Amino acid sequence: MLGFLVRLLPFWVREPLLIVVGSVLGVRILYLALEERNWAPAGIGAVFVVVTAVRVHVVIRALRARRDNPAPAQPQPPAAVRRPPAPASPAVPAAREKEPNAWGQAFAAVGVFAALGAAVWLGPKLLPSEAHGTPHAVSCPGGQETELPSAYRDTPRTVTGAELCKALNTPDLAGLLGTPAEAATGASASNGTAPLTDAKVAQPEAQIEFDTHTVNVSVTYNHLSIDQYVKLMEYGNETDVRKLKVLGRPAVLSSDHIMQIEIDFGGSGGPVEQGPLARTLAVALDAKDSGGYYEITVWSTSGAFPDDDVLLDITEKVLPAIPERAA
Repeated sequence: MLGFLVRLLPFWVREPLLIVVGSVLGVRILYLALEERNWAPAGIGAVFVVVTAVRVHVVIRALRARRDNPAPAQPQPPAAVRRPPAPASPAVPAAREKEPNAWGQAFAAVGVFAALGAAVWLGPKLLPSEAHGTPHAVSCPGGQETELPSAYRDTPRTVTGAELCKALNTPDLAGLLGTPAEAATGASASNGTAPLTDAKVAQPEAQIEFDTHTVNVSVTYNHLSIDQYVKLMEYGNETDVRKLKVLGRPAVLSSDHIMQIEIDFGGSGGPVEQGPLARTLAVALDAKDSGGYYEITVWSTSGAFPDDDVLLDITEKVLPAIPERAA
């Protein structure tokens, strides 16, 4: 349909239009292909440039032919039927019909579509871009959509998953991960309870996902201290355990594989499998380590994770933003 409409345009509008569009697309595709070292798009861009060069040659030939062969004069009627010329009125000169100016049409079409091409070319550079600033974070879920479990009402100072998500969803998170050009692709939150506690221990959770990394934060409101947590690690699969202090509170770093569940939409869910290796920093809720802890976990699609300094930077940015309710 578009090709049919283009063919209906006059020659001196259609050809400059196709030249401008072809040159802009061809040069743009070639530029992106060479920047990314992808030779298949480079071939497509080269085809656009070659076809545009052929059209330029056709327009030049048409202009030369128009210049060298002006329009023939109108034939005069035979003398036998030729009427005597009417007396010309000196006050009203005879109006001469002007031909359309081919050069004017060509330059007007080129000007209009050159402006459009410049807008397409320069738009990404002039408008705000994620490459020149901080990527915009995705939106976290809203407030409390369902009634909180009784563990949240029975435990003082609990926060919700939405509040955790808001604290974690900082615009600086991608930069802290070492991937400042990435934008968050997903954000989630939940108000669950800790497993094996008969739903008596509140455990809100939030998660921010990127193309290459995922960051999860949770709070467990139990009576387990960090020292006791470290002792439990001796019976688990945690590796590379390191005790330290973060924001004046006892903390511990450890590594373990996350669980991965494959869901088959045509049937039942698949088995629980071992996911990528994750690095976790657990920090006590208070400096006295009287029980309960935050956990910030990072893992990536490649199976590698940032070094401990990155995880510490994320924790020092996120924890002060998590609200602490009065008892």
